[in-house]
Amino acid sequence: MVVPLQDPNRQYVAIKHEVDSAVLRTLSSGRYLMGAMMQGFETAFAQYCSVPYMVSVGNGTDALELALLAAGAKGRDVITVANAGGYTTTACRILGARPVYVDIDPSTLLLSIPATLSALTAETAAIVVTHLYGRLVDVNLLRSALQEAGREDIILIEDCAQAHGAVRDGQRAGSFGDYATFSFYPTKNLGAMGDAGAIACKSETAFHKLLSLRQYGWRERYKSEVPFGRNSRMDELQAAILLEKLPHLDQWNAQRRKLVQRYRSVAAASFTAWFQDSPAFVAHLAVTRHPDRDRVRRILHEAGIASDVHYPILDCDQPSQLGLPMVVCDLSSTRKAVAEILSLPCFPELTDEETDCVANCLSKIS
Repeated sequence: MVVPLQDPNRQYVAIKHEVDSAVLRTLSSGRYLMGAMMQGFETAFAQYCSVPYMVSVGNGTDALELALLAAGAKGRDVITVANAGGYTTTACRILGARPVYVDIDPSTLLLSIPATLSALTAETAAIVVTHLYGRLVDVNLLRSALQEAGREDIILIEDCAQAHGAVRDGQRAGSFGDYATFSFYPTKNLGAMGDAGAIACKSETAFHKLLSLRQYGWRERYKSEVPFGRNSRMDELQAAILLEKLPHLDQWNAQRRKLVQRYRSVAAASFTAWFQDSPAFVAHLAVTRHPDRDRVRRILHEAGIASDVHYPILDCDQPSQLGLPMVVCDLSSTRKAVAEILSLPCFPELTDEETDCVANCLSKIS
């Protein structure tokens, strides 16, 4: 048996009739951009996330770029983590913003609030809070800490690319920050069949600015009034597909959590950093830690089980970033974690037989 890390085609097969019907309706409509499907998805996803405004864009990285631009981060400092795959870093480079990398909490692998507070300066414009692996950062706690520090001016941007549908204290991912960004890359918890993204916001002024920024800075057709606008639009086909998938999201998330808890129940104590079963965890990835990570991956490979490392190189260490403006704080917990983390197969369509295969292999690793 070969157990894949991901297989998005299985999800398509499971809801093929719904998706095919939606695609054919959209193709027959003759409207392929900025139409009813896009508007319908923006409305439905905003309601799902309990936010007043949602702006669809071309992909998740565009979402980060435009949110940072709307937040006034161009040319200023943006606090983030270094273990989240480089997407915020990419957005910062496009804007000319300077990334400031802070350490993580070793128990959650997420942004450390104390480390964030220690990194604040007069140049800090925004904090990108990445809900990594489907785990929610306590954004309300971070906001309270900023208020106590007298820094209510700092804009909070949730990166929800790996946390669609996660809930903390009755609030969904995307409803905590001033802005929130989403990727709908095909393997996400809510995935399109191509690239797509979105930005949630709470301010009507920010909403109208984002609408302009995603399409050339237009306030009206062919009249560009907002600086630094670009072309970043979700096409009608992707919106139609996402509309069909959205009603399944909570069920899919529950299945993902179930898989991770199965792995956790059989793994030896040497495997750590499992996240507890909770609505605040939607198990985008089944990430765990082991002090001998490479040996574990070899054993899994020999058993036909795929694994990966999300992510093997810190943003600040990427060859493309060397020599560019950045601030690297003490990252001791981040560096230790990146040498030990691994991702196991985790997607809703994983069969019982495949899940048993992974669990049985894990149970035999010390």
